[in-house]
Amino acid sequence: MSRIGRKKEQLADTLKLPRDMILGESILTMTGNHELWIENYKGIIEYTPKSIILQAKTGQISICGCGLAIDYYTSEDMKIVGEIRCVSCL
Repeated sequence: MSRIGRKKEQLADTLKLPRDMILGESILTMTGNHELWIENYKGIIEYTPKSIILQAKTGQISICGCGLAIDYYTSEDMKIVGEIRCVSCL
């Protein structure tokens, strides 16, 4: 991590501010294995019924499953539905 990145982390910790707000980290909220909300993503890299890969500020987010679909999205957040089997950060 860069020196500036470490400074931002220290600032977030010192001021008790949410890391997603200061560092732009993604927030993933999952309901069972059928809904996934993702906040703070940059773009869609791949979109198929079996795999969705998103670009985040700090890497990529990979979602694997069956019948995956983007139910809702804006420039800041999205909702993925389907049978979600695996979520990983690359």
